[in-house]
Amino acid sequence: MGFSSFNTPYDWSRLAAAKRTAARHPDGMIDLSIGSPVDPVPESVTTALADAANASNAYGYPVTRGTKALRESIVRWFHDLRGVDLDAIGADVCPTVGSKEGVSLMASLLGLGEGDVVVQPKISYPTYEIGTQLAGATALKTDVADVESWVHVPGVRMVWVNSPSNPSGEVLTRPWLRRIVEAARSIGAVVVSDECYALMDWSSEPSSMDATACILDANVCGDDARDVLCLYSLSKQSNMAGYRTALIAGDKRIVTPMIETRKQIGQIIPGPSQAAMRAGLDDVDAVIAQRERYRCRLRVLVEGLRAAGYAACMPQGALYVWVKALSGDCWTDIDRLARLGIIVSPGEFYGDKAYLRVSSTAGDADVAAAAERLARSVAML
Repeated sequence: MGFSSFNTPYDWSRLAAAKRTAARHPDGMIDLSIGSPVDPVPESVTTALADAANASNAYGYPVTRGTKALRESIVRWFHDLRGVDLDAIGADVCPTVGSKEGVSLMASLLGLGEGDVVVQPKISYPTYEIGTQLAGATALKTDVADVESWVHVPGVRMVWVNSPSNPSGEVLTRPWLRRIVEAARSIGAVVVSDECYALMDWSSEPSSMDATACILDANVCGDDARDVLCLYSLSKQSNMAGYRTALIAGDKRIVTPMIETRKQIGQIIPGPSQAAMRAGLDDVDAVIAQRERYRCRLRVLVEGLRAAGYAACMPQGALYVWVKALSGDCWTDIDRLARLGIIVSPGEFYGDKAYLRVSSTAGDADVAAAAERLARSVAML
């Protein structure tokens, strides 16, 4: 049947004019828009990659479901950092080539199509809707935590959860997640929880490895992974965006057929990247260090935005400051900020033209310089 057509405002080329303006700033452009990591990959990861460069999973075809060592690391990671026993709840795991392909192909892999409805947050990562459109299904944008807004809608087959949220940073508690799972099960829908920012929980202590609630937590899914899937990525926790290392975990009745389909279409993490992924999951100290870089940068950005008149506050989680545009229109503010040499993301990409998303995935010096420019910019803004 092939992919259906899609349409979306999510097009980074729309920032081209603002970038040309920002590039003319005497001290250069500072890009706080796209959330691409800039910090070094942990040494443990690069060592594992090099060591695996001529291993059997490299010169031979890599294992679609992941090597035994990688799968063991995934199970251990869920147990130690998320408090989830995958075996006890009947869950399987599947490595994916980054989280974006897992998101964009999810509705198609679940067999959804015309007449099916996919529930997603109003303010959210745009690829949720793109993936729904590619499958030929219909997106319903709502407050997912308000189950009454979707549980009685005919045709609901899948429900997207994102906690902590990109872009808002909102975190859903275990009771809220449990209500979502129970409501979805009552109508035969699958819950898919995008937890790529789960370790970026800003209510936790700096030296701890506390994470936000997992959809596969026994207190959420009730000791049973039935109709529940979790997505995770190493792109932010370990600066491994270019390694394309992510995973799906959950109901083995769903995940196991996905692995077989992916094998046939070649959606397989390269063997050396699988070894690197294992190292990234195991290196908790590196994750804690990276998380604290982001915590510090977010605080600096919040202070700078406040000094410029924005009603900014520290997010509950994730890597972005989601703030209302001073003008009430994201594009007007983007043009004004570009004159300061600062580029941010338009809220329109995520569902609200009245907001801006400001990313902490820039170096310490750039974040400090951006905050300083913002603090001096009240008259210009």
